[in-house]
Amino acid sequence: MSGLASSSHPVVGMSGSSGLSHVYIQQPPLRCSIPGSRGLFYDDGNKIILSPANDQVYSWKVVPFDPVVAPISDSISDGPILAIRFSLDGKLIAIQRSNHEIQFQHRETGETFSQTCKPESEIILGFFWTDCPLCDIIFVKTSGLDLFAYNSESKTLHLVETRKLNVSWYVYTHESRLVLLASGMQCKAFTGLQLSSVGIIKLPKFEMAMAKTEANNKPVLAAEDVYIVTIYGRIYCLQVDRVAMLLHSYRFYRDAVVQQGSLPIYSSKVAISVVDNVLLVHQVDAKVVILYDIFLDSRAPISAPLPLLLRGFPRSSSLGARSSFKDVESSEAASYPSDHEATMYGDDWTFLVPDLICDVSSKLLWKIHLDLEAIAASSSEVSSVLDFLQRRKLEAYKAKHLCLAMARTAILERRPVTMVAKAIDVLVTSFSNSFKTGYFKGTKAEKAQASDAAYATGVNASRSDTTGKSVEREYVAGLDRESFERSTFIETDSDEDGNTGHVKPNTNGSSSKLLLGAETRRTGGQTLHSDNVGASNNILRSTLQPEAQVTSPAISPDEMYTFVFAPVEEEMAGDPSYLVAVIVEFLRSCNLERIKVRPNIYALTAQLLARNERYAELGLFIINKILEPSKEVALQLLESGRHNRQTRKLGLDMLRQLSLHNEYVVFLVQDGYYLEALRYMKKHKVTTVRPSMFLEAAFASSDSQQLAAVLRFFSDNNPGFRSSPDHNTYYHLLNEMNMAAA
Repeated sequence: MSGLASSSHPVVGMSGSSGLSHVYIQQPPLRCSIPGSRGLFYDDGNKIILSPANDQVYSWKVVPFDPVVAPISDSISDGPILAIRFSLDGKLIAIQRSNHEIQFQHRETGETFSQTCKPESEIILGFFWTDCPLCDIIFVKTSGLDLFAYNSESKTLHLVETRKLNVSWYVYTHESRLVLLASGMQCKAFTGLQLSSVGIIKLPKFEMAMAKTEANNKPVLAAEDVYIVTIYGRIYCLQVDRVAMLLHSYRFYRDAVVQQGSLPIYSSKVAISVVDNVLLVHQVDAKVVILYDIFLDSRAPISAPLPLLLRGFPRSSSLGARSSFKDVESSEAASYPSDHEATMYGDDWTFLVPDLICDVSSKLLWKIHLDLEAIAASSSEVSSVLDFLQRRKLEAYKAKHLCLAMARTAILERRPVTMVAKAIDVLVTSFSNSFKTGYFKGTKAEKAQASDAAYATGVNASRSDTTGKSVEREYVAGLDRESFERSTFIETDSDEDGNTGHVKPNTNGSSSKLLLGAETRRTGGQTLHSDNVGASNNILRSTLQPEAQVTSPAISPDEMYTFVFAPVEEEMAGDPSYLVAVIVEFLRSCNLERIKVRPNIYALTAQLLARNERYAELGLFIINKILEPSKEVALQLLESGRHNRQTRKLGLDMLRQLSLHNEYVVFLVQDGYYLEALRYMKKHKVTTVRPSMFLEAAFASSDSQQLAAVLRFFSDNNPGFRSSPDHNTYYHLLNEMNMAAA
C-alpha cells in the first residue's frame, strides 16, 4: 500500500449533503478490524483488502464497495508477513515471509511450498500476479525481475525468464498491467514494462524531471511520490516534485514516454485519486482537493479547491416516537462516526489508487465519491459543465438528470441563444458518440431513430467556436466501450500490422485493451454552471428510465422533447420566438451529427410559429424542409390553418405528399370539397373512408345536387351500396329535398 499521507488532525463535524465540497467520503466505512490483526494489505489484482490475524487471513471484497460485506477467512501458517496477495484465479495465497522468501499455500488443501532468492546478492522488493500468457507471477528484486509460471500438476513454480537490471523500488498497478522500475542515485531513471496479451512490452527508458534545491543538493525520488493512473483508458504516471511544487504528468505509448505537462501543488504532502476518470489531487497539508478533467487540453482545475467532506447519517426525528431516550441515544451514536473516524487526512491514511482511502490505524476503508450536483453548481458556463457531466459513467442517472435540468433552466432563464446552442451541441454530440459506442440504451424507437441518417434539413450545419474557427469533434481512441470499463493500454502511432491487440481478461471479468492506434484530440471547453440546477424536477424523476438501467448520461432527441422542450413550452409565457430559435439550433446540431429527429419536435415548432402568427415563416420552414414532412406536422398545420388558409393548404399538401390518403380525403370532405375527394378516392383506390361521412356532409350542406352526386358515385363504384341502409336513408332524404324544392 503506497501513497501514505499524514497531517495534523482536524476533527470534522457531521456535515450533510449541503456541505461545501465537490468530493466526499460516505459514512459508514468498511470496517476491517479483526482481533489480533497484523495490518492491512491491498490486493489490487483481486480488489480485496487482506488482514492477517493469528493463523487466519481475512479478506473483504471492495468492488463493488459494500460497507457491510462480510469477510472471508482462510487458514495460513504462522510467521512474519511482509506482503500477501491471492492468485488471480483465487486458488493460491502468496505470502512474502522475508526479503528472500515467498511462501505459497493452496487454499483448498492447505499445502505449502516456498520460493527463495540468493540472500547474499539480492532482495525481494515485492511481487504481483499477472494474467500475461508468459507467466503467472513476477518477483521484483534489487537485481531485476524473475518471471515464474505455476505448474498445477507438480504444484511448483517454474522460472520462465530473468531480466537483469538494478532496481531501487518499483510501482505496479494491475489496472494498467504496467510496472515501473526505478534506478539510479536519485531514483529518477525508469524502465517500464507492460504485461500484455501479446507478451511483455518494454517501454523506452526515461527520466523524471526533478528540480534541484537552492543548496544544489540532489533530491531522491521516493516510491510514494509516483502514481500510475488510468484515465479515459489512457495510462499516465504522475510524479510529485516537492522542490518545484509541481505534479508532473507522463503519458505512456508503446514506443515513447511523453511528458504531458505539470500541475501546481500547494502542499508538501500530496496524494492522488481517480474517480470516474476525474483526477483528484489531495493537498494534504492544505486539506483540500483539486479536481482536473484531463480529457481536455486545458490544465485548469474543474473548480476551486475545497475540503474533502465526510457525509454521515442524518438524525432521525422519528426515533423518539419508536423508542426510549436511551435507545435513541445509542442509535444516533452508532450512526455517527467517532472523533477518530472523523479525522480527515490522518497520519495513517493511505490512498489506494484509484478511489479508496485506508485508515490503517483504525482499520477503516473509505470510498471516494464525486458530488456532481455541487460541481455543476460551481460554474455558470453551461456548455462546459454539460460536457463534463456527459463524460461521467459511475453516476450516469444523476448526471443525466442534472443535464436535463440544466438545459431546461438555461431556456427558462432565456440565456443568449448562442450560449444555449453551444450547450445543445454538447448534448447532441455526446448522444451521437454514446450511441455509436453502444453506451446509450434507450427504447427500440430511440435506437431506430438514432441509427437513421438525418435528412437534409436546409439548415446551415456549420458550427464555429468563439474564435470563428470550425470546431472538429474528434474523440480519442480510448473513448469506446472498453476504455470506459477501465480498460488499459499503451498507445503508439502504429504497430507492425496497424492492428489492435487485446489483453486477456482478468478474473474479475473486466477486459484490458492494448490500443496500438494513433490518438486524436478534442479541444475546447470552459467551466460552466446553472443557478437553478439543484432544483427538483418531478417530471424527470417520475418518467426517466430506472436508475439501474441508465448506463450513459447521453440524452436522446426524444428525451430532449419529453423532458426539455415540452415542459418548457408549458411554462414559458409570452412570445415563443425564443423557444423556436432554440429548437432550430437543436435541429441544426442534429443534422450536423446525422441524427434523425422525431416528428413531435417538428410539430411543436409548427405550433409555436402559428401561435405567434408567423405563418409566412412557417411556410418557409415547410418549403425548405427545416420541418420534415410527417403526419404529426401535417395535422398540426391543419389545426393551425383554421386561421390561415395557406397554412391549412400546406397541411393538406403534406398529407398527399406522404400518401396518407385516408386522412387527406377526410379533411377534403371537412372543407366541403366532396367531389374532389371522390375523384381522389377513385384515382388512389381509397376504400377505407365510410360513405356515410360523405352523405352526412352533403346532406348538411342542404344542396340536393351534391347529395345526388355522392349517391351516384357510391352506387356506381361500391358493389352492394344500393342495398345498404345508407343508400335507402339518404335516397329518401334526397327525394324529400327535391319535393320541398318543387
